[in-house]
Amino acid sequence: MKKLMTAAALVAMFGTPAFAAGDADAGKAKSAACAACHGADGISPMDIYPNLAGQKAAYLVKQLKAFKAGERNDPIMAPMAMPLSDQDMEDLAAYYASL
Repeated sequence: MKKLMTAAALVAMFGTPAFAAGDADAGKAKSAACAACHGADGISPMDIYPNLAGQKAAYLVKQLKAFKAGERNDPIMAPMAMPLSDQDMEDLAAYYASL
């Protein structure tokens, strides 16, 4: 039980690996293309596009990977996700999760 509590405390202090893997500053630099639909601050100016600000990084990475793999289909997002590397996705996710 003590080990479980210690592990939980460490995760609370330092975050989960999904957050640690991305660099929010690098993600901000890579987010220019995202801003057209999702807003410069991750809050979409149009109801048809989701807000990204404050989303969990792991969720954002999962969705970007699904678009890239064709598991999730969207005529706008699929081509946007295709050129992204895993690191790009982690960085973008860290940036939007930090907002």
